Amino acid sequence: MSSYLITSKKNDTDLPKLDSALGLYDSLLLPRLIEEKMLKLLRQNKISKWFSGIGQEAISVGVTKACYNEDVLLPMHRNLGVFTSRNVPLYPLFCQLFGKADGFSSGRERSFHFGSLEHRIVGMISHLAAMMPVADGLALANKLRDNQSIAVSFCGDGATSEGDFHEALNLAAVWNLPVVFIIENNGYGLSTPTSQQYACKDLVDRAIGYGVKGIQVDGNDIFAVMNAMKEARVSALKGKPVLIEAQTFRMRGHEEASGTAYVPKDMLAEWANKDPITRLKQYLRQNYDYTDQQFSNHTKRLKKFFKADLDKALKSEEPSFIEENERKAVFAPQYKPSLLPRATKKENHIEKRFIDAISNALSQSLREDERVLLMGQDVAEYGGVFKISEGFLAEFGEQRIRNTPIIESGILGASLGLSLDGFKPIVEMQFADFVSCGMNQIIQNIAKSHYRWTPGINVTIRLPHGAGVGAGPFHSQSPESWFMPHAGLKILVPSNVEDAQNMLYSAIHEPNPVLFFEHKRLYRSFRKEVPIEAVWTDIHAANVVREGTNISIITYGWQVHWALDLAKEMEELDISIEVIDLRSLAPIDWSTLIGSVKKTSRALLLQEAAEIMGPMSEIASYLSEHAFQWLDAPIKRVSSIHTPIPFNKNLEAGYLGQHRLKEHVLDLLNY
Repeated sequence: MSSYLITSKKNDTDLPKLDSALGLYDSLLLPRLIEEKMLKLLRQNKISKWFSGIGQEAISVGVTKACYNEDVLLPMHRNLGVFTSRNVPLYPLFCQLFGKADGFSSGRERSFHFGSLEHRIVGMISHLAAMMPVADGLALANKLRDNQSIAVSFCGDGATSEGDFHEALNLAAVWNLPVVFIIENNGYGLSTPTSQQYACKDLVDRAIGYGVKGIQVDGNDIFAVMNAMKEARVSALKGKPVLIEAQTFRMRGHEEASGTAYVPKDMLAEWANKDPITRLKQYLRQNYDYTDQQFSNHTKRLKKFFKADLDKALKSEEPSFIEENERKAVFAPQYKPSLLPRATKKENHIEKRFIDAISNALSQSLREDERVLLMGQDVAEYGGVFKISEGFLAEFGEQRIRNTPIIESGILGASLGLSLDGFKPIVEMQFADFVSCGMNQIIQNIAKSHYRWTPGINVTIRLPHGAGVGAGPFHSQSPESWFMPHAGLKILVPSNVEDAQNMLYSAIHEPNPVLFFEHKRLYRSFRKEVPIEAVWTDIHAANVVREGTNISIITYGWQVHWALDLAKEMEELDISIEVIDLRSLAPIDWSTLIGSVKKTSRALLLQEAAEIMGPMSEIASYLSEHAFQWLDAPIKRVSSIHTPIPFNKNLEAGYLGQHRLKEHVLDLLNY
């Protein structure tokens, strides 16, 4: 069995010197005193919520003290001791806890939902276990740079039931990552006792199933925690990830409003006797004859230590809502065109298919920047299910062309971690349909990170999407609109070979998360002579692909070709159709759309997605509000019908809006 229990060493020669022991005592006492003050402020309505770590300080402090400064820590609600032990400045820390303007997130986030890369701390989000795959990405960054540092991710016992917990441990084991996962097993997931959360005897037993090292430790014994963490760090640096189960107890409720009525009183009394500060006091009394007066002096000194910063934070300014500033905070600034190649000579052109353009943009980016890497299912030896990365493994090596287990959420979380450490990860979803398994990481973590506290997140997610190839309900969806409501994502859908090449190349350089939808129907059915090398393009700009005067068809992706085919056919009837290729669904180039509507006075919105809540619903609403005075007819949408996508090609053809397009154009012209 690979799991075992670590306790304090009893040999007197192993005991820490007095100065070291007193330093640990101060490190435990400081977060305790801050918490006690916060609980008073909570009762005075000066803070809105508090998640108490009282009684669990030995885990936060012990782990942090045993780590090196270069190791990155991913704490949770009850890990104030991580921040204080890493010497995070108290004034902005208190401002963060109070939601003030001078906090790390400028009032945009609560409590410990933030981080400080300067202090190698990456904060949590509310979704349990979601940061564990992020730790994998940070650990991979350490491994690729060979910098002898690790990532340490904290979670509670309740989080061990979440999918991200399992995906993170599995990925760490498969990739031999320098990462340590710490379970703070404090007895309850909110009010649910551990007996109702898992059936195994101990959570550390799960280490065996993933092939990682398991250590169980008394989480209220700071010396034992430090010993366990030091051992785990050595193992992780050798490529053997570690799962530590630190056994502790939550002395207060999940958060203060919860109370502790569901906890047996004898259990609270039992664990009160195991309080980590009480135990360290006993150690100091027994070994160094430390007195109550001396302990009291520590308390007075530490209270004085943080009082000025706390008082200043309480009086500091509340954030002011300035709409422009809030909108700007969603994205990091775009790269300036001057920083990327933009021009190419005509003789340097070659005929390419859509799929070749995608492959070229990837290989060129990998060649030009060693921080770029490609991850996904079957992308290495196999070359991806569409063979887009065929040959990449031989050219760029297994460190940069990485097969993943069959996981979506786990690898998306890892991509965020890589980006936080300066890499430019590209994640291939085997089919866009499977992105539903990674929605939490995309919309809760990746999309919101920069707005909350991080630098720009350079993550490119490639999503082969769309119907027209008879692939049925689970391989043919157009899920672009699933992501449009979520601020912080850029959503690109190229329609032609040149855009496929240049927009993907530009997306990889974009310091913001990009969802890059590639229509499977276009992969091998469209060719064009385009430059050999990809060049920068403004990914925000829509494109007028055909000038017209009678009606504007606004669309994107494969549907651009439906519109162009119809426009050519309608020329015989002296009907002039203008075709607008959106290219980007977030952000949307509203000025080009309104300019077209002003010219033609009629707008038909064409999408492959089903009719309810597709991308064109938002565009129809905007044009109704902002272009109504120039319209001579109602805005019309042409969509797929509101059913799952059928497999049979005859049924699929009826499902798609293509065969209804001409009818609706004529209807709109005759209005």
